[in-house]
Amino acid sequence: MATKTAPTLADVEAARARIAGKGVRMTPLYGSETFGRMTGREVHLKAETLQRTGSFKIRGATNKLESLTDAERKAGVVAASAGNHGQLAAAQASVEETGATFIHPFEDMDVIAGQGTIGLELAEQLPELGTVVIPIGGGGLSAGIALALRAVQPDVRIVGVQAAACAPFAGSTELGYTIAEGIAVKHPGELTSRLLDDLLETVVTVTDEEISKAIVLLMERAKLVVEGAGAASIAALLAGRVPGEGPVAAILSGGNIDPTLLIQVMRHGLTLAGRYLVVRTRVPDRPGELLKLLSLFADEHANVVSIEHHREGMDTPVTASEVEATLLTRDQEHCASILDAMERSGYPVDRLN
Repeated sequence: MATKTAPTLADVEAARARIAGKGVRMTPLYGSETFGRMTGREVHLKAETLQRTGSFKIRGATNKLESLTDAERKAGVVAASAGNHGQLAAAQASVEETGATFIHPFEDMDVIAGQGTIGLELAEQLPELGTVVIPIGGGGLSAGIALALRAVQPDVRIVGVQAAACAPFAGSTELGYTIAEGIAVKHPGELTSRLLDDLLETVVTVTDEEISKAIVLLMERAKLVVEGAGAASIAALLAGRVPGEGPVAAILSGGNIDPTLLIQVMRHGLTLAGRYLVVRTRVPDRPGELLKLLSLFADEHANVVSIEHHREGMDTPVTASEVEATLLTRDQEHCASILDAMERSGYPVDRLN
């Protein structure tokens, strides 16, 4: 009997039946006018962020657990995150010690089939789907979705996305830090690599700055909290790196972002989008001069977040004071207008962001 080399459509359909009623949700597919205007395409968001665990991973994990024999269940299971080889090594040691079953995060037929249920849902939710954009870490999610879609919609274009700082599927040998930690897998699996070589049209990369911008826009416009890995698909669309025309679905694979990181990303993303402007200038050291500067900001419809006025300890003329202002602005065009108004009014301008 021939050894099975890849999950089939029948495996994915069986997985769908197996995980039904086990806490796995059929996640919504939202059309987005905002991203449609920004990209010139019909854009849909597959919100795996709204799974009970905040991630697509419950699909593959549940399918694997439901596929275990009674003996395997009794022995227990061990799992580890996709990108941490220290955890993966500790997990293997635990398996050897206890006899438990190791559940690999992506290099597993049942896990891949479980993730593939997203593809079946997409085909039903958007029959006219032209392109799907999928974040790639170890490759289990993208392989599962691609297997299912190729079986039911053979002409669909499937594009993978990796973070530029860690993109082995895109041929990168520089494997560094990225805010998209959920897809920062330095050593993809042999099974998933073989499958994706056949199934994907291309793999593109996005920078952390592009991911940061996507996180901000998804929260502000779509009202969805999305982690770095989950926002990579939208980042690729916004950057114009997804080929083709027609309806496109972006997989938002997860929303489990640390609150502290989210604050940092939001601040950085807002700055990139021109929503903050920090400037340093000088004003004559006379009564009323600071008021004139603040009035200029008001005339330009900028909201002052903070203002610092320094007379001592600065390399400024004896007759001047240094002022540093943080302003809330609309966009980069608004920032440019404020800077131009300051220069026309005779203020020396040093933009700090």
